[in-house]
Amino acid sequence: MRKPGIQLSLQTTSLIVGFMVWVLLSSLMTFIKEDISLTPVQVSIVTAVPVILGSVLRIPIGFYTDRLGARIIFMISFLILLFPIFYISTANTFMDLVIGGLFLGVGGATFSIGVTSLPKYYSKERQGFINGIYGIGNAGTAISTFGAPILAKSIGWQDTVRLYLILLFVFIVLLLIFGDRKEVKVKKSMVEQIQGVYKNATLWFLSLFYFITFGAFVAFTVFLPNFLVTFFGLDPVDAGIRTGIFIVMATAMRPLGGFLADRFNPFVILMFVFIFVSFSGILLAFSPDIAWYTIGALSVAISAGIGNGTIFKLVPFYFSNQAGVVNGIVSAMGGLGGFFPPLLLTAVNNMTGQYAIAFMLMSEVALVSFVIVVFLYYQEKFAPMRK
Repeated sequence: MRKPGIQLSLQTTSLIVGFMVWVLLSSLMTFIKEDISLTPVQVSIVTAVPVILGSVLRIPIGFYTDRLGARIIFMISFLILLFPIFYISTANTFMDLVIGGLFLGVGGATFSIGVTSLPKYYSKERQGFINGIYGIGNAGTAISTFGAPILAKSIGWQDTVRLYLILLFVFIVLLLIFGDRKEVKVKKSMVEQIQGVYKNATLWFLSLFYFITFGAFVAFTVFLPNFLVTFFGLDPVDAGIRTGIFIVMATAMRPLGGFLADRFNPFVILMFVFIFVSFSGILLAFSPDIAWYTIGALSVAISAGIGNGTIFKLVPFYFSNQAGVVNGIVSAMGGLGGFFPPLLLTAVNNMTGQYAIAFMLMSEVALVSFVIVVFLYYQEKFAPMRK
C-alpha cells in the first residue's frame, strides 16, 4: 500500500471537492431564484433533493470501496458528477434543478469512501482521530457556501457552476496518479454483511446518533443561506459568510471529537454532545434576533461537530468485519437526517408563521438520544460483571 499520509491527504481533499459539489444548489439559491421562478416549497425541495442520493448511495459506495478501493470509487463518482454540474448550468425550470440536484447527491455519498478505506492504514487506537481528520472534508460545503456567491456576483451563477467541471477533472487526474492501486480489498457479499449486522441494536443506535449530529450539520448547511436572506433580510454574500463560519466551526470540531474519543469513553462525550444539541434547539426556538440565533446555531456547530467525530470512532470498534456496509448505513442515516429538517422547517413556518416548533422537535430528539447513550454507557460498564 502507498504511504498512509498520502492517502489521507488525497482522500480528504477529494471529499472537500465532493462536498463542494453537493451543496452547489443551496449555495447559489438566492441567485438562481432571480432567473428561475420558485415558490418557498420548491426552494426547500431543490435544496433538499441532493441529500437523498447523497444518503442512499452511501451504503453501496461503502461496500464497493471495500471491494475496489478508494481510488476507483472516487474516480467513478467524479466522472458521474460531470453530468449534473453541466446540466444545472443550463437549467431553466424547477424540474431541471430537481433532476440535476438529485445526481449532485453523488458528491455527498463520497463520504463513505474514506471512512471505509482509511482505517485500513492505521491502528485502532488512531482511527477516531484519522476519521476526524478525513471529516475535515466537510469544509467543502463551507468553501462553496462562502465562495460560490462571491463568484456568482462577478460572473453569474451559470458560469460559477461550470467552474466546478475543471475542479473535478483536476482531481480525477490526481486520483489516477496518486491513488493507491494496492489497497487491501475485502471480498464479501453485501447480503452476508447486512445479514450479519441488521439485527444488532448498536448499529441502529449509532445510526440515530449520526442522524441527529450529521443531519443537523447538513440541514443547517443547506437551510441557512436562503433562511438568513428571507427571514433576517441579510445580503446573500453576508448569509454565505455566516453559513461558512458555521460549517468551518462544525468541521474543525470533528477531529477534536475523534481525538477525544480515542482517549476517553466515547459514550461520555456523546452525553455532553446531546445535552448541548438539546439546549441549542431551545435557544433557536426562542431566538428573538440574529445575535441569539447566531449563538444557537454555533452551539449546534460545536456539539454536532464533536459528535460526528466521536460516532465514527465507535463504528470500527463494534463492526470491524463489516466496516464498509456499516459505515454506509450509519453515514446514510446521517445524510437523511439533513433531508427532512429543511422541509419540516418550511412546513412549520407555512402553518404557524415561525420555526419554533421544528427547533423544539430537534431538542426533544436530542434529549431522547441522551437517554439512549446513558443506557449504552451503563450496559458497557456492567458487561464484565455479567460474564
